[in-house]
Amino acid sequence: MSDNVKIGIIICDRYHTCAGGKCLRALRNREGAFSIYKDREVELVGYTTCDGCPGGNIEYAPEEMKKNGAEVIHLATGLVVGYPPCPYIAYFRDFIQTNYGIGVVIGTHPIPQKYFDVHKKLKTWEPSEWKEILRPTLADKKTRLEYN
Repeated sequence: MSDNVKIGIIICDRYHTCAGGKCLRALRNREGAFSIYKDREVELVGYTTCDGCPGGNIEYAPEEMKKNGAEVIHLATGLVVGYPPCPYIAYFRDFIQTNYGIGVVIGTHPIPQKYFDVHKKLKTWEPSEWKEILRPTLADKKTRLEYN
């Protein structure tokens, strides 16, 4: 793999007006799920929504991103921290990897503390499959507070 990587980001449609500030900040600072690129140059080649439940854009957007050189697609942290979290996130990951042969990372920016606290109270993330899903974006408390 080269020193440069091209990525795409797909966000949850309920946040369709999001300007991407936390994702772009995390990308610039190599925080959250973007920490895997700490020693690499990254080019963002696509940014879009899933198009709403059940994620119709997942069928088409990765193809465009791949044509633009995307090697990895990040499913944004909003898909994890929303109320409720996206019930299709594992399916999205598996579909993109299988259909397009592109790597998928679940997460972008670190989970903000306010979302962490609520989901902990709700026990949303207690099922074992969430441990893997949360890993890339579950930063320390200080970082989570910086993303509130």
